[in-house]
Amino acid sequence: MAPPSPARLFATLAGLVLFAAGIVGFFFDLSWLNYLYLASGAVGLLLAASAPLPYAFIAGAVYTVLAIADFSDRGWPHLIVGLLGLAAFAASRGSRSTKTAGKEPRKRSSRLKPRAQAAAKRS
Repeated sequence: MAPPSPARLFATLAGLVLFAAGIVGFFFDLSWLNYLYLASGAVGLLLAASAPLPYAFIAGAVYTVLAIADFSDRGWPHLIVGLLGLAAFAASRGSRSTKTAGKEPRKRSSRLKPRAQAAAKRS
């Protein structure tokens, strides 16, 4: 089995961290950012197995733009998550584990089937 791609690792780890940050954030305030963290973390966990590459790109772009638009006390964590997502996307573009998630196709043998072999021997 191929090792997980950087995008899959990002989707899993960022999903866990963002989901936890969204839940913990509700104890302090009901900001719209907590809903964003909760939603993007849940989406990251759901897409980590099936579509980590688009998630890494979209989450990276969204959090980078969010960091640039509102560079306050929460700007640094947004910038870190955003740049890590874009880096994971760039590193995974040529990765074998993002291209083939399933098993390798079986190789067909060029031998004749047993009935065909017996018929060939008789004639």
